[in-house]
Amino acid sequence: MLVAGLVALALLAFLSLTQGLADITVHTVIQSLIHPQDLPDHQMIRAVRLPRTVMGLLSGAALAISGALMQTVTRNPLASETTLGVNAGAYLAVVAGTIFWPALLHQFAFPFAVFGGTLAAIMVFVLGGGRKSSPIRIALSGMIVTLVLSSITSAFMLLNQQATKGLFLWGSGSLIQNDWDGVQFTWPWILGGTLVIILMARQLDLLTLSEETAKSLGQRVIRTQALAMIGAIILACVSVSVVGPIGFVGLIAPHLVRLSGVKKHAWLIPICAIWGAAVLVGADTISRTIVDAYGELPAGAITAAIGAPWLIWLAVRTSGKGGSVQRSSDAMTIGGLSKRIPFSVYVWGLSLLLIVVWGLSLTSGAMRIPLADVLAVITGGGNELNQQILLDFRLPRLLTAGFAGIAIAASGSLLQSAIRNPLGDPQIVGVTSGAGAGALLIMIAFPALPITWMPVGAMAGGLAAAAIVYAVSWRSGLQPTTLTLVGIAVSAAGSAMINILIVKADLKAAPALAWMAGSIYGREWGEVLQLLVTILLLLPLAWWLGRKADLLSFSDEVASGVGLSVRRTRLFVAVLAVILSSVAAASVGVIGFIGLLAPHAARMLTGHEHRKSFVISCLLGGLLLAIADWIGRIVIIPNELPAGIVAALIGTPYLVFLMYRTSRSKVS
Repeated sequence: MLVAGLVALALLAFLSLTQGLADITVHTVIQSLIHPQDLPDHQMIRAVRLPRTVMGLLSGAALAISGALMQTVTRNPLASETTLGVNAGAYLAVVAGTIFWPALLHQFAFPFAVFGGTLAAIMVFVLGGGRKSSPIRIALSGMIVTLVLSSITSAFMLLNQQATKGLFLWGSGSLIQNDWDGVQFTWPWILGGTLVIILMARQLDLLTLSEETAKSLGQRVIRTQALAMIGAIILACVSVSVVGPIGFVGLIAPHLVRLSGVKKHAWLIPICAIWGAAVLVGADTISRTIVDAYGELPAGAITAAIGAPWLIWLAVRTSGKGGSVQRSSDAMTIGGLSKRIPFSVYVWGLSLLLIVVWGLSLTSGAMRIPLADVLAVITGGGNELNQQILLDFRLPRLLTAGFAGIAIAASGSLLQSAIRNPLGDPQIVGVTSGAGAGALLIMIAFPALPITWMPVGAMAGGLAAAAIVYAVSWRSGLQPTTLTLVGIAVSAAGSAMINILIVKADLKAAPALAWMAGSIYGREWGEVLQLLVTILLLLPLAWWLGRKADLLSFSDEVASGVGLSVRRTRLFVAVLAVILSSVAAASVGVIGFIGLLAPHAARMLTGHEHRKSFVISCLLGGLLLAIADWIGRIVIIPNELPAGIVAALIGTPYLVFLMYRTSRSKVS
């Protein structure tokens, strides 16, 4: 592995020097390295391409070592700087520093990144259940924390477009280097950190044993774990502070090395560094090989496209080694209210609250319209200006928000039943990103088509993502653990596709971020109609599935024992969820958290009976997205915040509540 890695790295590094917009021959590259002259081509290679390649080598090595350490410390094969939220936390810290403390960030970008990455890792660790958490909980917790932090980052960037100009490409992970400054900053940290970690090899080897065995051999387990995790975060954040968040390198390289039989960390760490460097330099080489046809693509998108199939394979492999057994710790149960309130009270109360929010939304905006005038327009009167504002703009917008929220919450409720995990969400299991990629593909690849074709693309993308998830998971019996892990991988691939499409189409960062964050701006009656038809057709069917969905909450053996066709039912429930979330994504963009929070809150209020919790979930979803859109319109008039970002910010306190309740519960 050592020799093969060195050979692969040398070949890829040399190949990367030959790729780019400028047509430079192999002979010129060799000559510039051995006998440099004052020629334009030689200057291009030594001042632009060579530092970019060296930066890729350093960043790849740092990310791979970071992933290997995280997997050792957590004893979790899915742990990496991506799944533990370190990339997202570091990215948020750098963006916040760019906006609020630009001079300080210029001097101390690295401490900013370390601070953000460390906080994110702590959040994932606590939300996942602490030291005894399972791989699936860590993966889902990391996905949730990443979504929260990404939403906050998007809000900062949209509200400060001038200050964050140019950060979109960097935020996708880019190795573009115009000089040696990045290399000069990172190499002492990465080389020094690697040497320190190699010196800790014996202690790291003992961490692979059980905690009791390690302690009996004199190991201070907690101290070693803390030092190793700090080293992993520092290495990852060194990379992020220069080249942005690049995912999956820390997942691919350590697994590749461990599969070859390398176990001892004295060998594992340096070989992981070599293969991590090879993976990232290779990904960047691919992005520059196709630069003439597709433009400059971020290396982070290429590594995500490579890493997603790897995670899918890992999910299938894990399920084959007992991962198919759904552990109680894989779910996040927060219990319910100690005193039940009648179901009808919830229905009428939430319906009334939704009407109140709709009324406030119609009266609010850049131009305030009194409630009496709103009622006059709705009943067929009112002046012409109010009629135009309300009937052409505000009314279709608020109905779109309400109906989309209902569809997303219904989808989340169905998906959580299908995968038997209340952390399930259309965005987490890949459906939303697939639908977003499909809609963008229609918009970019077929610009002549009318906008009415976007729902078709979204539906196709969502169904394609779901088809991949279910096809890969079928052999494991559609087990919830495998379904969720494959969904996370497909979600990452869909997000990479979205980034590639945005860069390829040269879309401006602000509109692209707004669409990806879920914007209801400018929605018309066409979106209202397609959402209304979807809801009227599918929601009664989803409600009718109540008894079967309740049986899915038991183990597959119990459900089969009472006569339920588990695979068929799980597939049917998931198809309904996919259609609902895909239509919603086509109408309002990529909106997360509604499908996670609404079903959670509904079960807390009504219990686990599907039909009751499903109705309350739909009402909560419509209410949450309507409130999010209303707040987004009025909080920074005349500008607006996308509803998806506001929904994520609203949901963050609830996630903190979940973290608190989970930390107090016993993890089996």
